[in-house]
Amino acid sequence: QVQLVESGGGLVQPGGSLRLSCAASGRAVSTMAWYRQAPTKQRELVAIIRSTGNTDNLDSVKGRFTISRDNAKNTVYLQMNNLRPEDTAVYYCWARAADAAYWGQGTQVTVSS
Repeated sequence: QVQLVESGGGLVQPGGSLRLSCAASGRAVSTMAWYRQAPTKQRELVAIIRSTGNTDNLDSVKGRFTISRDNAKNTVYLQMNNLRPEDTAVYYCWARAADAAYWGQGTQVTVSS
């Protein structure tokens, strides 16, 4: 079993920044990612980082969001800059272990003036 604990969500004005963190415990994980789900919309992949450090981002967040990881701390981060109202969603951490994939509980990000 893997436990994923997220933090860092909140309310921010348009143009502001937030940093999400997700700490994994229980067993080793390889690929980690951030997804988001806005009301009435499907969950979508925002950014992914593989154990090699290779990353990919959703087109709409390129140049604004950066995913990174600290392998020593088993933690993945999502630095979100220049936030827009359309970034408002519940953000979920995801991680793949040898036996299965796991989800965090989600953290709310609201971008509003």
